Amino acid sequence: MFTRKRSTRLIAATTALAAALGLSACGGADADSSKTTLSLVGFAVPKAGNNAAQKEFAKTDAGEGVVWKESYGASGDQSRAVAGGLKADYVHFSISPDVTRLVEAGLVADTWDDGEHKGIVTDSVVVLVVREGNPKNIQSWDDLVKPGVSIVTPNPGSSGAARWNILAGWQQAADDGGDAAGTAYLTKFFKNVAALPGSGRDATAAFQAGTGDVLISYENEAILARQQGEKFEYVVPDETLLIENPGAVLEDGDAKAEAFLEYVLSDEGQEQYVSKGFRPISNSVEVGKVEGANDPENPFPTPTKLFTIDGDLGGWEAINKKFFDENAGIVTKIQQETGKS
Repeated sequence: MFTRKRSTRLIAATTALAAALGLSACGGADADSSKTTLSLVGFAVPKAGNNAAQKEFAKTDAGEGVVWKESYGASGDQSRAVAGGLKADYVHFSISPDVTRLVEAGLVADTWDDGEHKGIVTDSVVVLVVREGNPKNIQSWDDLVKPGVSIVTPNPGSSGAARWNILAGWQQAADDGGDAAGTAYLTKFFKNVAALPGSGRDATAAFQAGTGDVLISYENEAILARQQGEKFEYVVPDETLLIENPGAVLEDGDAKAEAFLEYVLSDEGQEQYVSKGFRPISNSVEVGKVEGANDPENPFPTPTKLFTIDGDLGGWEAINKKFFDENAGIVTKIQQETGKS
């Protein structure tokens, strides 16, 4: 039985827990006037990249004296928590609508995505993570819907990572066969789903614990796990989706949070994320060797077709209405019909 967390309960619980842990305090000067505490609220997947960037940022003049309080979880849940009262200086979410929610709540400026990179701070692609030796010989999206293949992917009700995964599967089928082919593919896909954990990180943990034959995931998540000693393998499909994760500073965030965002967008900042398996958002970033990648010397191969949210799927506003509307969304209906909601 799959259950979707109710956002109102989560907001209350998250806010209370954050307060208990001291996470609700926004950035500002500590009792030690030489220190500035910044609060980062984000989705679980980029924690290692954020931590690497924070470490190097602290070595700069702008980052001197900055310490961090962090809260990580499923992207949608984290966004709703901030909208419901969890304080933050800087947010790093999976999908842009999770920042838009904060714009609508008056917490983030509506100019947050006006810059060169349109508010995007990290890039990746959707990949297929398989057991060591790839015993089911999974090489493509078609292999996922064969009989006897069990899939792990996060729940789109709480996780932005899940939406990237599902849209990648949809688009590779719909690219040639239209909506009917996309719907047929996702129906078969969900019938093979063995688990829908709450976040991308929880999905990785479930797969590591032995659930499923294949994990649909971010490329960087697979690379990071291999850096940490995991023996599983991953496949970059010929047709996949570019993942673009947004970051933003809150309206009442400390000025040093803006300095951190500027560092994250710099080539030096992006190198920290690359070291943890993210693709750089700019071609000027020096990639170098990335341990844990299939080919550390050439860690980010170019897929034959790399779909994008805006270029191929019509943008997030249209996507959320078409696929994830609570009553009429294509994915919502498929989950209900397959009993995987």
